[in-house]
Amino acid sequence: MLTADDLSLFNPNTKTCPTFRTKLDAELMRKIYANVPVLENEDTGENPWGVSFNRMFDMSNDSEIFLTESKDGFVPLYEAKFLNQYDHRWATFENGDTREISDLEKSDKNLFIKPRYWVPESELKSRTEKWQVDWFLGFRSISNTANKRTFIFSVLPKSGLGNSVINLLSEITDNKKLLSCLVANLNSIVFDYVVGQKLSGTNLNFFIVKQLPVLPPSAYTPADIDFIAPRVLELVYTANDLRPFAEDMGYHGEPFRWDEVRRAQLRAELDATYARLYGLTRDELRYILDPKEVHGEYRILAL
Repeated sequence: MLTADDLSLFNPNTKTCPTFRTKLDAELMRKIYANVPVLENEDTGENPWGVSFNRMFDMSNDSEIFLTESKDGFVPLYEAKFLNQYDHRWATFENGDTREISDLEKSDKNLFIKPRYWVPESELKSRTEKWQVDWFLGFRSISNTANKRTFIFSVLPKSGLGNSVINLLSEITDNKKLLSCLVANLNSIVFDYVVGQKLSGTNLNFFIVKQLPVLPPSAYTPADIDFIAPRVLELVYTANDLRPFAEDMGYHGEPFRWDEVRRAQLRAELDATYARLYGLTRDELRYILDPKEVHGEYRILAL
């Protein structure tokens, strides 16, 4: 059974009761939350990354300023379906529909997405004036626990973001390599496991995201940052429209080649690193990767 202390641990802002699949899930979640603070604790005012959220452009209310063709002074408008984890070129708009971009196409470092709409650059500047970095962080606001990954987070070129992509802002902009650790954290399989446990519907509302356990900047040693940052850079910087991100990481070379085998290796290394940083054992990580293999079929735990 969950106690009142558990509710404050899992959901310190709302004190609501989560539903877990099994007793083991509840115990594992209790361990994770005991080790790692939530992204923003409204009770205590703790907000280690200085995060805030920005709904940049509303697809309905702002539609009068959208263009369907490119024009000087306008920038692309990103929608959730265009991005995936570590991939700002997941899909493109073409011939009146959205299609996925193939791995072969992604080998072209000058291939960028074609959006459905463009928005005035002046509007973009006025709505993001607090963010003094030439790239954005964003996540899909709609998800599904049946998807391969529940939380879809990406580094994006400096473009407009429709309301299906929530712009995450951080006050930690003076140390870009440290900020890349936040990117890796929110794309890790351990974090995604927690999101899957906490998400009961499809909407990733702010109150859900704020109550997710995210490693604070103080959790990283210089050695951790030196290990994580170059791997994030290689995963993210695959096209020239993210050159500003690469330069902020201290890298001034060409984009990295899109290689699925190499990318899978980098992601596995990051996942293992974050399992350690979250304080998980090898068996706990195995359970997260494949719960049925470890413990067979499960039943929803009534709490």
